[in-house]
Amino acid sequence: MTLRLAGPLLLVGAGKMGGALLEGWLKQGLDPATVFIQDPVLSETMAAIAAECGIVANDAPELPEPPAVILIAVKPDVAAKLLPEVDPMIGEETVVLSIAAGRTLESLSHYLPESVALVRAMPNTPASVGQGITVAIGNANVTAEQKRECDELLSAVGEVVWVEDEALLDPVTAVSGSGPAYVFLIAECLEEAGIAAGLPQDLAEQLARATVSGAGELLRRSDLQPAELRKNVTSPKGTTAAALDVLMSKGEMQDLFVRAVAAAAKRSRELSS
Repeated sequence: MTLRLAGPLLLVGAGKMGGALLEGWLKQGLDPATVFIQDPVLSETMAAIAAECGIVANDAPELPEPPAVILIAVKPDVAAKLLPEVDPMIGEETVVLSIAAGRTLESLSHYLPESVALVRAMPNTPASVGQGITVAIGNANVTAEQKRECDELLSAVGEVVWVEDEALLDPVTAVSGSGPAYVFLIAECLEEAGIAAGLPQDLAEQLARATVSGAGELLRRSDLQPAELRKNVTSPKGTTAAALDVLMSKGEMQDLFVRAVAAAAKRSRELSS
């Protein structure tokens, strides 16, 4: 399905996440002539993509008409400074879609007129390879058409889930927003454990990478619960069972993840306040 919007799209910030979204949109057939980038310091990669596709990119792009969507993809502290700058560009049908971490709908609305349609979303870094997941929520001003446009833009880089309770965005941030780092840590630890067990470093790294990515793809494709997949790999009194006896001893690993996610959610709430 080709991606179509009711008007131009203004991407404010084309860093890692903004850039990943842009590449996803272009792959979905979004007309680059309708995309405008507001970013004074583009990376070489993004500058090359903009030049190749003919996308206007500078610190103050001139749009032919009010944008259908303004996507805020900058750091939270920068978002507060830039929102007043984009305010004059907002039209009656414009929706502001923010992926600035920790910026609540209320905090974003402080810098914009009361009537503005706002959507807050939390994507994660696997969006850069089209395997992300985003959780989103809109304010009362968002129309069904605006929600559809935001959903299509976010769906270009992975799954999208809409919620009605904004308080869920803090644990969402802790699970899926920060979650890739937890998985990378597991790969890191698995590699180091392989080296400690006698494997050459390059082989340990190759095995850890392939095992984590392969298991993730198996989990993605399977209808089975993670616990069931785990049990399917575990033969009674076998090697996997011996390892899991250590990892699952007294529920310590589960408790560690519970505490880690709780800490991340707490920090998310602190950043939002």
